[in-house]
Amino acid sequence: MPSISGSRTLYDKVLADHIVDEKLDGTILLYIDRHLVHEVTSPQAFEGLENASRQVRRPDMTLATTDHNVPTKSRKGMKDISTFVEEEDSRLQCTTLEENVKKFGVTYFGLGDKRQGIVHVIGPEQGFTLPGTTLVCGDSHTSTHGAFGAFASGIGTSEVEHVLATQCLITKRNKNMRIQVNGELAPGVSSKDVVLHAIGLIGTAGGTGCVIEFCGSAIRSLSMEARMSICNMSIEAGARAGMVAPDEVTFEYLKGKPLAPKYPSAEWDRAVSYWKSLQSDPDAKYDIDVQIDGADIAPTITWGTSPEDVVPITGVVPDPETFSTEAKKASGRRMLEYMGLTAGTKMEDIPVDKVFIGSCTNSRIEDLRAAAQVVKGRKIAPSVKRAMIVPGSGLVKDQAEAEGLDKVFLDAGFEWREAGCSMCLGMNPDILAPRERCASTSNRNFEGRQGALSRTHLMSPVMAAAAAIVGRLTDVRKLTEYKTSPHIEAFKPTPSGKPKVDERIKYDDEAQEQLADQPEDNSPHTNTIASKPEGSQGVPKFEVLKGIAAPLDRSNVDTDAIIPKQFLKTIKRTGLGSAAFYAWRFKEDGLPDPDFVLNQEPYTRSKILICTGPNFGCGSSREHAPWALLDFGIKCVIAPSFADIFFNNTFKNGMLPIVVESKDDMDKIVAEARQGKEIEVDLPNQVIRDGSSNEICKFDVEEFRKHCLVNGLDDIGLTMQLEDKICEHEKKITRDMPWLDGRAYLKRKGQGGKLAVKAAPVPKTNRGEVIQNPIDW
Repeated sequence: MPSISGSRTLYDKVLADHIVDEKLDGTILLYIDRHLVHEVTSPQAFEGLENASRQVRRPDMTLATTDHNVPTKSRKGMKDISTFVEEEDSRLQCTTLEENVKKFGVTYFGLGDKRQGIVHVIGPEQGFTLPGTTLVCGDSHTSTHGAFGAFASGIGTSEVEHVLATQCLITKRNKNMRIQVNGELAPGVSSKDVVLHAIGLIGTAGGTGCVIEFCGSAIRSLSMEARMSICNMSIEAGARAGMVAPDEVTFEYLKGKPLAPKYPSAEWDRAVSYWKSLQSDPDAKYDIDVQIDGADIAPTITWGTSPEDVVPITGVVPDPETFSTEAKKASGRRMLEYMGLTAGTKMEDIPVDKVFIGSCTNSRIEDLRAAAQVVKGRKIAPSVKRAMIVPGSGLVKDQAEAEGLDKVFLDAGFEWREAGCSMCLGMNPDILAPRERCASTSNRNFEGRQGALSRTHLMSPVMAAAAAIVGRLTDVRKLTEYKTSPHIEAFKPTPSGKPKVDERIKYDDEAQEQLADQPEDNSPHTNTIASKPEGSQGVPKFEVLKGIAAPLDRSNVDTDAIIPKQFLKTIKRTGLGSAAFYAWRFKEDGLPDPDFVLNQEPYTRSKILICTGPNFGCGSSREHAPWALLDFGIKCVIAPSFADIFFNNTFKNGMLPIVVESKDDMDKIVAEARQGKEIEVDLPNQVIRDGSSNEICKFDVEEFRKHCLVNGLDDIGLTMQLEDKICEHEKKITRDMPWLDGRAYLKRKGQGGKLAVKAAPVPKTNRGEVIQNPIDW
């Protein structure tokens, strides 16, 4: 069994069991136990594998589904995904995933399979997500899975390719942050209110560089579904991941799940014994410690365009003129204008046009039960144009129908939809019209998130249900008499609500081929074909960059602003320059906005972007953001701070993000930029100079990242040089934690239970140069 000792946090313990190699500067080669894949962030990754003649190293640790692009309309009569998905670009991403899972031998839940659904819903309900594992997905809300005591993190497309090829990830240790919520939650207060309240306290950058551990008596009292909702939104606090220590609630949830150790069995007992050790030590130290009294949390709702813009439902729209700095005042004014609100307006006086209950945050059976309790016997308000219930998976939908929840919603006037991401991000037909206001259980309220010029208020399922009934934002406690907290009583599963298993699936090594649009295996199986890696696409060398620098006076610039989601429907890395900052660069009539800096000369030719506000690149893990900036011509971004995932993604694409915390230094750089002068970024010497080569300031960059940029090195090739250490770690997993190896339908026919083919080392860089004296990796 893995060794657990010393004063360590939950995160420290999980990390320690997955380090394949570690450099003196703290750079880690981390082994990944579980990899979830969807159609939006994977096409370019699979293309990279194919171009380099590489295979998926561990198909038995990889699970794919379609969720972002798929329509949630009825699937009766559906023949296949290519005829069901009407939008051409959405259809292309979906069919491309189907081709790739067939080509590379990856298990796939297609639209004809009841197990299909939102990627962060299907992982837990299948038992693919397990305590103590490392789990990644090309989606920022991968943090959801941390509710099981797993280290789960969103990654960019380049990292998706890296994990597919090597089953490893190059990363750095994160700081530890604890958010402790003690006491009993008041009636009507749910996990969504807890996490919105916490984000309101620490801000969307409060957890930057951290893994947040949620603990305390209020957290321990929550169900697994509620814990998942909290960890899901830890990314909205800027964190790399969120975690909750596994306990009896966790173990009970996992019993009988298809991919969990069989219960009862000796292996189950062995797994639980290890899982029980994954508790932070009593004297463990945290870099940041936040204490919250559960009694202080009321039903909470957002008013602005960031998840940190929250107030209790009993409150009013804040007045930006009372904010602490001029930058915050300006940002507040912009938010009020965008949201169509007036300072001082009571939140309960704000009407809504549409209601959405779904998303990877709140689409599980518990969420639907809670919402149904509010709407039962009532009708949605005549003023509400549309109210949607979108289950998180086909199995959730079946279970809800077995309990009669669908009839409750339909009788009230809601639409009962099929599984998918739906209106959470507006990449599919479920979108808001311009200036429509939505009461939403999703996780983001950025500008345009649910559709161009859409207005989103985040809230819990019961609050969204109440808004649908009343026709405006409403305190659910006025509609429902709670005798105790909803997460204890209303959310408690009934005997008829036990986890439902699709009877068409056999959970053994000879699992049936998946249904409907599941592509058949190639013959011979992918894993019997030796890989022939010959280098990958890689990046050009980055040494000294000199060019025009554009000043951008914004804070919390999110990836939805850098590239709106309607431009994500691509299977290539290029051609996105015209989409960069689209909503800011263009007016509603499609004409360029002359007030936006990148539309002004000489900034249309910018190679460097200077953002004066913090937290640049927050929000989604989409690697399309750096791709769009690169395509526009920007190779370097300077800001006071960056969101972690965006920061990593830039390096993977040969870009340089520079953190300049000093206001004096930033003012000097911006002064040069405002005059339209060139700025010089010297990476080897880590110096920023003006156009006359006079030094403005120095900057820090991690040595390994610098080495890779300056030499144009390929991460995958470097990682494969540690093949022996990776294989040794995999043997250790099989010996100590056999439940992590592929099982049930992940053990594919013809594989014989063996691990994937050994990956061959790559002795060349991405530029085809022989590595004469490489660093460790």
